[in-house]
Amino acid sequence: MNTVAEAPLLNQLSNTHLDALEEETIFILREVAASFERPTLLFSGGKDSLVMLKCAEKAFGGKSSPSSSGRIPYPLLMIDTGHNFPEVTEFRDRRARELGAELIVRSVEDSMARGTVRLAHPGESRNAHQSVTLLEAIEEFRFDALIGGARRDEEKARAKERIFSHRDSFGQWQPKAQRPELWTLFNTRLAPGEHFRVFPISNWTELDVWQYIDREAIELPSLYYAHRRPVVERKGLLVPVTPLTPPQTGEAVVEREVRFRTVGDITCTCPVASSAASAADIVAETLTVSVSERGATRMDDKTSDASMEKRKRDGYF
Repeated sequence: MNTVAEAPLLNQLSNTHLDALEEETIFILREVAASFERPTLLFSGGKDSLVMLKCAEKAFGGKSSPSSSGRIPYPLLMIDTGHNFPEVTEFRDRRARELGAELIVRSVEDSMARGTVRLAHPGESRNAHQSVTLLEAIEEFRFDALIGGARRDEEKARAKERIFSHRDSFGQWQPKAQRPELWTLFNTRLAPGEHFRVFPISNWTELDVWQYIDREAIELPSLYYAHRRPVVERKGLLVPVTPLTPPQTGEAVVEREVRFRTVGDITCTCPVASSAASAADIVAETLTVSVSERGATRMDDKTSDASMEKRKRDGYF
């Protein structure tokens, strides 16, 4: 990955389209509040959920909005694998406190203790098992809409999603049974036990997200910016060396300057080589990349072209 794009590219880049994207996102967030009884916003502490949180502040007049003293009208929900980066979970907790928002955390480890999640072996990634814990949280709180930060440019299965994505009573996604969305008219009718996954930033790209972060000066976990850490090269990816992801036999550990394009479970999330130290630097860098952040950084998406679609059918985000 290049450090910085050519200056002429940045000079030609406009961010006026961000106003339209922000307006659409705010409209969707308000539509959820008006249409559902028990919605929640999925909040991981990652860049996409922080962009949604910023739009929610503007939509409902959070503490950062001088125009209103209102609060985000739904709780924040985090499904924790127990293998998340501590920098991200600490940031998540602090940001929720600053907003005065209700934060609900449910853990895959609790599902394991109940026996509803069973690992094939102790070293198996828990990332895909979040589906079980999420469905348990939906049943516990009777959520009827879950607002997520997925974008269509991330991955093939996510490109098939509607903005209001219907889930059946088993929490499953049926791609051939999605409802039409014409002229921003959304069919939000539900039968008992069903719910919606709602994706307000579906039409954003990774570049849009970073331009918005830069424009709005949104604070992010430090892992998103360049830092030095030990890594090994494995299957074309840079794997961080941690107690959960130790080097394998024959692998050489090297220290590299890297940043994370996405911050998921430690066991399947990889950094990329980068010296970008600010959102503006990352905007410039993103102009030169040809692989989405999931394709460049997620080991769990390397199993097959259909791996994400299968997980989504089973209830994944």
